[in-house]
Amino acid sequence: MIDPAPGGVIIHVHVIPRSGRAGICGIRDGSVLVRLNAPPVEGAANAELIEILAETLGVSKKTLTIVSGEHNRRKCVRAAGVSADDALRLLNGL
Repeated sequence: MIDPAPGGVIIHVHVIPRSGRAGICGIRDGSVLVRLNAPPVEGAANAELIEILAETLGVSKKTLTIVSGEHNRRKCVRAAGVSADDALRLLNGL
């Protein structure tokens, strides 16, 4: 779900676009489950994903990068300046 990386972490994410309610909904199959209002068209869903993760982790959107799965529901997002423990705590809502 969260792997340490140099200067930050890699977060494994599974997105559900066009959902009625946006936000982090827990963990499924080793990935953070994120529901998005935006459709998967022209990067709208990816932009909303970055916005939700930035708000949850308390970091700038510029520190988040989609490193794989840009056109898939399963993605890996790199978060710079975040420790694995902090990311896990924040994403689990503790």
